[in-house]
Amino acid sequence: MTDLRKINIDGAEHEVPGDYTLMQACEEYGGAEIPRFCYHKRLSVAGNCRMCLVEWVGAPKPQASCALQVKDLRPNRDGTPPNIRTNSEVVKKAREGVMEFLLINHPLDCPICDQGGECDLQDQAMGYGRDATRFEENKRAVDDKFMGPLVRTVMTRCIQCTRCVRFITEVGGVEEIGLAARGEDAEITTYLEKSLTSEMSGNVIDLCPVGALTSKPYAFNARPWELESVESIDVMDAVGANIRIDSRRGRVLRILPIENDAINEEWISDKTRFVWDGLGRQRLDAPYIRENGKLRKAGWDEALALSAEKLNGAPETIGAIAGDLQDAESMKALKDLLDSLGVVNMDSRPAGSKLKSVAMGGAREAYLFNTTIAGIEQADVCLVVGANPRLDAPLVNTRLRKTWLNFGLEVGLIGKAVGLTYDYAHLGTSAQDIEALIDQKGGFAALLNKAERPMIIIGEAAAQDEAVLAVCAKLADKFGMFKEGWNGWNILHTAASRVGGLDLSFTPGEGGHDTQAMCSGAVETVVLLGADEVDTDGLKDKFVIYIGTHGDKGAHVADIILPSAAYTEKGGLYTNLEGRVQLGAVSVAPKGEAKPDWAIIRALSGHMDKALPYDNLEQLREKLFADNPVFASLDHAPGHDSAASFDLAAIGKVGELSAAPLGENVTEFYFTNPIARASNVMAECAAQDDTANVKEAAE
Repeated sequence: MTDLRKINIDGAEHEVPGDYTLMQACEEYGGAEIPRFCYHKRLSVAGNCRMCLVEWVGAPKPQASCALQVKDLRPNRDGTPPNIRTNSEVVKKAREGVMEFLLINHPLDCPICDQGGECDLQDQAMGYGRDATRFEENKRAVDDKFMGPLVRTVMTRCIQCTRCVRFITEVGGVEEIGLAARGEDAEITTYLEKSLTSEMSGNVIDLCPVGALTSKPYAFNARPWELESVESIDVMDAVGANIRIDSRRGRVLRILPIENDAINEEWISDKTRFVWDGLGRQRLDAPYIRENGKLRKAGWDEALALSAEKLNGAPETIGAIAGDLQDAESMKALKDLLDSLGVVNMDSRPAGSKLKSVAMGGAREAYLFNTTIAGIEQADVCLVVGANPRLDAPLVNTRLRKTWLNFGLEVGLIGKAVGLTYDYAHLGTSAQDIEALIDQKGGFAALLNKAERPMIIIGEAAAQDEAVLAVCAKLADKFGMFKEGWNGWNILHTAASRVGGLDLSFTPGEGGHDTQAMCSGAVETVVLLGADEVDTDGLKDKFVIYIGTHGDKGAHVADIILPSAAYTEKGGLYTNLEGRVQLGAVSVAPKGEAKPDWAIIRALSGHMDKALPYDNLEQLREKLFADNPVFASLDHAPGHDSAASFDLAAIGKVGELSAAPLGENVTEFYFTNPIARASNVMAECAAQDDTANVKEAAE
């Protein structure tokens, strides 16, 4: 039962949970607005800016409301609840004094500062600042620090709130920023004057309440009031982080996180945040046809007519592969076209994957992250198999670290030893080690046995062997990962389109070829729907129709190129690894003659006299929802809903387990898709990447 305490806030009495801070109580119950610089709800309390001072009537001095809990207040002498004032003259004078001290050394950089218009210090100075200074001393200057290609520093502006220090230590999990020296000499610095190695480092830009840490790639590009903003979904991995895309004059200039406690809280990875320059480079902006080994520009009608001619062959000679960044509408349109042609060679899984769609006899729960991302915080033991969450899904990794740090999560890893941001027990490298864990009596097996909410996380590399999936299912069953109210079975996908493709059953039909077979030359004509993460060597002698955005691997082997819109240029539905369907939005217009993928496929169907039964996006979605009702449940993660009926037999097939080490899913974090590979910023990050810290275990 919650411990409720009575407290008087600005003359009104309230019952407030005892573990609330005064700041929380005053804002949530009293409706007051408390200024702050150092406090952040997702970081530990520092209490060092003193901007949040309030008056505790009867106390000798104002109190820092971020660092004092309601349960620590004593009643008044007459037994009445303690009185807190947030708007008295005492409070106003105290905050004005704090602001005056903060501005003593702060430079007059507002006209040239990228934080202008979004600066907390600027905003609070309007309410509590003086119109003149009383100090004649020279302002202090601080040397700028090198933090890598992403974070620009102007440390003279720093007010030592330490948000960046606490974030990089507590959330990022790397102790690379700290507060050195004391008093007037105190300054925020990187300990070794090297680039930050955290894949989450860009979040310090959002956390900085002044212009000390700003975005280096975005520097001097625009003012915030010049930007047009839309809310959308990230496609750099399978997490589906909620983002805001800021653009000006048809060009994306910035990507920021949107708060969503169920998915990304208010963080995004550096790849998500800084990949935007790749949206404008190496773009395909017109159709092309390859003649005599060289590509020439063509018109849409000519390119579509030739594509239709090549797709009118025998169904068994035609195949299609959907890439990692595809929305559900584009895959649905292509599947409908292939179905009308009698083609069963189609796949949306990585080469070798043995995950089964429902149409293949599998269960939806078998390929989802059933614990859900937020549900990780309820787990007490986690086994990771063939995955590196830090690179595969950084936001899943931050949730694992948060649970390890705050709730004592025990983590075990079977696979390559990697440098995670939390302690773990390395239990082996191969599938045979999974089976050994099942038979083990003590050690990590004992922890799994005692756990109330154990979970397993399986990487895509491990999912390339049905025997591995089967032994993981056996382990999950033995240690009670399936129970009423809990489903601890989790597949850690790495691509935004993966779950959507499986939900659509964009997988081989009866007798059909999968990605591996098609890339090995099993078909004569291949449609690559944004598929660049495949081995194209076996397609060089085949006829390839590429529908995509960038001049990447797929375009290099294409005989016909049909330019499509990037994720910022089209509305689309994306299903994240939890099975949560989310809606991406249009931020800018497609480049040149590029069109949304579904519109290209609809036009192609018309050239083949197989016109699809929808002429616009709304009609396409109606058919999508009718044929696949799961897509109609926006923003719903099924979680443990069907844990009781989970079919273990649908997961994998028992077989001989290999002693070979399990493979890696992501080996080059900054180069996982065509947009990232086209980005100069991602190339700089890759050059700065300390592989010893990020990819290898610290042993």
